[in-house]
Amino acid sequence: MIRAMTLLTENFSDWETALINSAGRGYYGFDCRFATPGGTVVTSSGGMRVSPHLAIEAIQPNDIDLLIVCGGTIWQTDQAPDVTALVAAAYQNQAVVAGICDGTRVLAQAGVLDAVRHTSNSAQNLSSLNYGGAAYYQDVPYAVADRRVITAPGTAPVSFMAAILRTLAIGDENLAAYLAMHAAEHRKPG
Repeated sequence: MIRAMTLLTENFSDWETALINSAGRGYYGFDCRFATPGGTVVTSSGGMRVSPHLAIEAIQPNDIDLLIVCGGTIWQTDQAPDVTALVAAAYQNQAVVAGICDGTRVLAQAGVLDAVRHTSNSAQNLSSLNYGGAAYYQDVPYAVADRRVITAPGTAPVSFMAAILRTLAIGDENLAAYLAMHAAEHRKPG
């Protein structure tokens, strides 16, 4: 069973990690847990209140297989929790590490993006951080996966989900059907 941990903060972008957690739990039996700073209840940008399973500070990196950093406005402020040590430790312990939208900033700050191909909302979103991976930035509208690191702009939750599942060696007919279902929305009427 994949042990997945999603980090949420106040005003998190609720659409960004919904698909990976739903598909992971519903189709593949993931143990999906959610953590917040101090274990407090947080409210998403859409107004959804979430009571987490635990505090970010209580996460043990060797107890997770997948660490997801959900985006949200807090990651560009001084109110952002410092989770860089957790992200770096999870990656060093062979966990898959994923960040979407401004969650990619956390991966950059942790040094995880220094030597892997990655993306974000824009190159400028990461450039202010003086991270070491600017040469590996990919200016694409979909998720990028490289060596157990998955990044995506906030507008790409479907490819984010697919890249995470493929990185975890899950690529069955359920995933193909799920992706086809989401892609159907973008087909032009015939």
